[in-house]
Amino acid sequence: MVMSGDEPQVAHSPALAVAAVARRLGVAPATLRTWDRRYGLGPSEHSAGAHRRYSAVDLERLLVMRRLTLDGVAPAESARIALATDVSAAPTQGAAVGTPTPTAVVDAALAGDVDRCARLLALEPAADVVAWWTGLVEPALDALARRTVVDPPGVDAVATVQSGVLAALRERPAPGPGSRRPVVLVLVAPREARPLVAHALAGALAAQGVDARIVGGPVGAHHAVELSAMTRARAVVTLGERADVDLEVVDRLAHDQPDLPQFVMVPDAAAYAVPLGRSVHRARSFTGLLHELLAVATAGVEH
Repeated sequence: MVMSGDEPQVAHSPALAVAAVARRLGVAPATLRTWDRRYGLGPSEHSAGAHRRYSAVDLERLLVMRRLTLDGVAPAESARIALATDVSAAPTQGAAVGTPTPTAVVDAALAGDVDRCARLLALEPAADVVAWWTGLVEPALDALARRTVVDPPGVDAVATVQSGVLAALRERPAPGPGSRRPVVLVLVAPREARPLVAHALAGALAAQGVDARIVGGPVGAHHAVELSAMTRARAVVTLGERADVDLEVVDRLAHDQPDLPQFVMVPDAAAYAVPLGRSVHRARSFTGLLHELLAVATAGVEH
């Protein structure tokens, strides 16, 4: 129901043809026609020549329909919920985004709406990076990981979220100049792609005055020892996502620099590979890892 007064911004968005909506949702035009015929989720506007077009409100209802069906809800029930949902003030591309939620991020990513996704993920200068990551980004990525998604060429829902996250961290104001900040090195296990959590961790550390440096490219054991010595790192983090993670670098660092604190975050299936000892610790959560790193990195540092 639309409240009296100014019309919601969503009503002023341009109406879309079936083909355009199908591309936005990543479904076949035939699917849209079926949803229209069976459930009444069709276009509500008419253009010259009596062609029916989808309004922004129609599109928001279809986003609800698609999200529910991907989550395993029966199509008829999904349609009932979509039709009963108040989407009159829902944000669309170019409109105000509203309160960012994991569901909103997922919807924008599935629609390939890069701009909206980036706006939803934007970080205010004073925002808490930990709350942003654990309350918004992680749930959105987890939700996408549970879905079977059929993307058209050039649309990648996970990549859309990753792009928004990197932009948010990149645009966050850098810490001001001052006394030398403690250094923490963030490494990625060999033969693994750099996980997004590496950037989130570095951003959260930077917000607390720590000079977090993400090390890219192949890093052998000898190179890691040299890097930690050159940067006078207070701690080293190694991140891995594979069950057969290679932690030779951790073992070598523990042998050559036994007083250097190391933190390893890997899946439970790879816990056996962590060479636990006096200086090597396994982290089980993002928040726990951050707190342990801050305790080590800022010990004895004057603020």
